[in-house]
Amino acid sequence: MTWNHPRGYDPMVACSSLWKQKTGIAVEWDKRSLQDFESFPVEELARAYDLIVIDHPHVGQITAERCLEPLDVAGREAERAALSSGSVGQSYPSYTWQGRQWAFPIDAATQVQAWRPDALGAPPSRWSEVLDLARQARVLLPLRPPHSMMVFFTLAGNLGHACATDPSNDLIDDEAGSEVFETMREIAALVDPACFEMDPIAVSERMAQAGSPIVCAPLIYGYVSYAMAGFRPHRLAFGDIPVVGSSGPIGTALGGTGIAVSAFSKAKEAATDFAYWLASGEVQRGPYAAAGGQPGHAAAWEDQAVNAATGNFYRDTRATLEGAWVRPRHDGYMAFQQAASDRVNSGMTSGHRSSQVIADLNRLFRQSAPAQATGTAGGGA
Repeated sequence: MTWNHPRGYDPMVACSSLWKQKTGIAVEWDKRSLQDFESFPVEELARAYDLIVIDHPHVGQITAERCLEPLDVAGREAERAALSSGSVGQSYPSYTWQGRQWAFPIDAATQVQAWRPDALGAPPSRWSEVLDLARQARVLLPLRPPHSMMVFFTLAGNLGHACATDPSNDLIDDEAGSEVFETMREIAALVDPACFEMDPIAVSERMAQAGSPIVCAPLIYGYVSYAMAGFRPHRLAFGDIPVVGSSGPIGTALGGTGIAVSAFSKAKEAATDFAYWLASGEVQRGPYAAAGGQPGHAAAWEDQAVNAATGNFYRDTRATLEGAWVRPRHDGYMAFQQAASDRVNSGMTSGHRSSQVIADLNRLFRQSAPAQATGTAGGGA
């Protein structure tokens, strides 16, 4: 099971065809919408599929539900070392939890900046420049949950106030949180209210359509498909985020996906073999990238041909990816992410005081802690 976008589906089909030629084993893929992918219960998917594409904040829940098979099998240490050394930013360790490896990164992403090279000479480098463009109705920002919370996380990190990952603590202190929320409120008031119903795909589609006045999405999960000539009427370029703080393009909320094996599978060994192969540097920079995937291995991100085909998507966003922040991963985080996104949005659309919004976020975060393990929620390796 993967997600319904050319970036998520096409490379899986292409690589599975090669795998069948190589091994005789067929791997067939189903797909769900992006919204379903971000919220659908992993346990239900694990009971229906041998291989599942997940994102890293699920790992605490996965551990509690025992629905995935750890991939750190004996005898394959050298292969895992190669995958770890090829991690782009924290992509590989983001799937490590309580000493086990629950997935391998096959898609590396974080919030970056998308812009129209046909309409701008260069992307904004400072947040103040983004606000200037927003006042001209030339900016969109995906604020559909959970992306509003991703914007909150990114702004917090870039301002030097990275959010907590252990729910025995407050998510963020009142003063810092209020600064982040007011920064969000300012730009939300300048962009199309439709942004509250838009995810990164919807924003990218609006930017890339013929005649679009939109030239910048300052914080958006990068989609390499839109960087390829001919994919849409306008090609999008991607680069480092415009900074609101003083430490460069740091603190963005890490995204991306990993390949995982169901604990309920009747073909665990074959599924595990496929996962190791798919995540390898050779496959990631070769057939996976060629089929429109957004690889999770540094071998692809550094490859000249891969960058040439995508307008230097990887080189131009690498610094932001390397400085990205790993979200909380404890069992209970996913429900918090949805509730917190809803609270941020209601605070902006209803004009609530920032202090009350931050108090509610901190309350929701503490309430998300697993009752039996509040002190280890931010753990991992």
